[in-house]
Amino acid sequence: MKILVTGSAGFIGGYLIEELLQRGHHVVGLDNFSKYGKVEKSYSNNERFTFVEGDARDPRLLTELAMGCDHFIAGAARIGGISYFHEYAYDLLADNERIIAASFDAALAAHTSRGKGKLKKITVLSSSMVFENATVWPTPEDHKCPPPDSTYGFQKLACEYFAKGAWEQYKLPYTICRPFNCVGIGERRALGDKDIPSGNIKLAMSHVVPDIVQKIARGQDPLHILGAGNQVRCYTYGGDLAKGIVETLEHPAALNEAFNLSTPEATTVLELAEMIWTKIHRGAKPFRFVSDKAYAYDVQKRVPDVSKAKKVLGFESKTTLSEMLDEVIPWVRQEIEHGRI
Repeated sequence: MKILVTGSAGFIGGYLIEELLQRGHHVVGLDNFSKYGKVEKSYSNNERFTFVEGDARDPRLLTELAMGCDHFIAGAARIGGISYFHEYAYDLLADNERIIAASFDAALAAHTSRGKGKLKKITVLSSSMVFENATVWPTPEDHKCPPPDSTYGFQKLACEYFAKGAWEQYKLPYTICRPFNCVGIGERRALGDKDIPSGNIKLAMSHVVPDIVQKIARGQDPLHILGAGNQVRCYTYGGDLAKGIVETLEHPAALNEAFNLSTPEATTVLELAEMIWTKIHRGAKPFRFVSDKAYAYDVQKRVPDVSKAKKVLGFESKTTLSEMLDEVIPWVRQEIEHGRI
């Protein structure tokens, strides 16, 4: 199959394209390098990969690319960690709405154009933030909770309504994938990130795992964490997440369905921090931490029900948090050494 992936130079996009190429697909990647700047990927010269530098808010460009593709994975978005939600509350909502509208305009054109387009389906990368106000844990895909308070979470929920609306009116098939706390290598300091003090070190990364790793690797003692550290998350390896997304492309039972793609293992931020501390210091220093003031949209508990993905797709995220950290820690250290973090 030939698959269009927007946001191809992003963190999740890197893992996803590697998985697609390994399975023999042809991939067209679109990105404007707005998050990290220009990056080279291991597959950049793969003969089955075509890269287009362009803006995912451009419906004409997206339509041109989608016309020749069988599937469209809508992954482009302005995205960051919790500080990013607060710094860019309006821009996240406005830009991401333009991106998703352009994506569906293009997908509809490529799906409905008689004899010209061959697009079979659009796959939307949503977010666990749609469950920002969940009241049931583990949270199933069909949980009817109040809408998110953050503009980022609200817009991700809107992405899912775009999919439902396009099906209801135009019969454009879709699948919704909801990643939970993706962890892996390749996430660098975003170009638009602002310096935020965290003890004697400024936050350099927008997500919790690489941020804690870089602070401990730089020698911060005691470690500064946001809030009390009792926030519960399920950390999912990027390679596992990519496999889950690709399974939804290939499985007929994924049609017009939503899937939580995550490990079921719940870990508090404090447990995560102590695990990283132990791996870096190897018992040479006792674990010490202090709590910084938490952000307003720091969701206290995100634990998905992943039984649907296992039952329908046969998909399970099996990489342990310890295994993820064994990959991420040396990578972050290398990035620090070369001055990229």
